[in-house]
Amino acid sequence: MAGSRFQGRFDSRGRLCEAPECDEPGEFRAPGNRPAGFDGPGDYRYFCLDHVRAFNAGYDFFEGMSADEILHAQSPAAGWATASRIYSADAGVDGVPRWADFIDPLDAIGARAAGIRRRAEGNSHEWTRFTPREREALNVMGLGGDADRSSLRRRYSQLVRKYHPDRNGGDRSHEARLQKVVEAYQLLRRATAFA
Repeated sequence: MAGSRFQGRFDSRGRLCEAPECDEPGEFRAPGNRPAGFDGPGDYRYFCLDHVRAFNAGYDFFEGMSADEILHAQSPAAGWATASRIYSADAGVDGVPRWADFIDPLDAIGARAAGIRRRAEGNSHEWTRFTPREREALNVMGLGGDADRSSLRRRYSQLVRKYHPDRNGGDRSHEARLQKVVEAYQLLRRATAFA
C-alpha cells in the first residue's frame, strides 16, 4: 500500500486477524506451520499489528530441530552441499532445466559455453591469426587460440610466480621452464594478433 507506515503490510480485504477473539484486519503476514521435510515458509498466517508483534517476539525458526540440524542451518555454507540440478548428468531430461533454458540477455552463460564448445570441437580458425612461432609460444604459456592480451598478462604473471626461484625457496630446477615462459611472453606481447 502506498504511504503505508509499516513495512510488510498486506491488503486485508475481508481478512481478519487469526489471533483468537481479535476483530482487527489481518494485515501482517507471519509464517505458518511447516510440513515435515518442507523447506520453505509453508502457509502464511495473517495478524493485526499487535498480534504479529507478539508472534515475532515468540517465534523460533529452529523450533523442533536437533542440535546438528541447527548447526547445519547456521553454517555459512548451508545450502551449498548439494549440486544444482543444472549441473547434473540428467540436465535437460524429464523437466530438469539446462543452461540453455535460462534467459541470458547479456550472453554471460552463452559466450562461455560457446568458447568451451569451440575448444571441444577443435576448431582451428582461432589459431589462424597467429604465426607458427606464436602458436608454439601460446602452447608454452598454456593458452588457446582465443587468448587476448589480458589473459596473456594474467597467465604470464601466474607462471612467473610458479617457476621463479624466489617463490620456490631458492630451487632453481624450474629455471629452464621460466626462461621459456619469459621468451614466449616477449614474443606474444608484440604479436599483431594482440594489437
